[in-house]
Amino acid sequence: MTKIDKVLYTGKTHTTGGRDGASHSDDGQLDIKLSPPGSNRAGTNPEQLFAAGWSACFIGAIGFAAANQKVKLPADLAVDTEVDLGTADGGYFLQARLKISLPGIEADVARALIEEAHQTCPYSKATRGNIHVELTVA
Repeated sequence: MTKIDKVLYTGKTHTTGGRDGASHSDDGQLDIKLSPPGSNRAGTNPEQLFAAGWSACFIGAIGFAAANQKVKLPADLAVDTEVDLGTADGGYFLQARLKISLPGIEADVARALIEEAHQTCPYSKATRGNIHVELTVA
């Protein structure tokens, strides 16, 4: 396990009620209702939040990879992330699929950027070896 030497940022939230509750950040920028997946009630769920966070982080990691490889990224770079909540062996588990769109970038260059990003993205590091993850080029 890697111990952080220098903390760059700490996200702080206060959540009540679990999947039927609410969550807000200490700075007031996040104030959301929570609802169980598929319930059609007002609010989001942890799987959507995780997918959004991972997508945003992964785009940042692609930016670092592109700078390292001296590749100009397209303005319409996008990551579509799906996070599944499921069961196996009597317990709950997650799995994820990230579909990365790099319009105008050659397939082999796109794949190299994605592989480097997957090695550096903190969300990818946190999930590596813990959940099934698929990465595809759109």
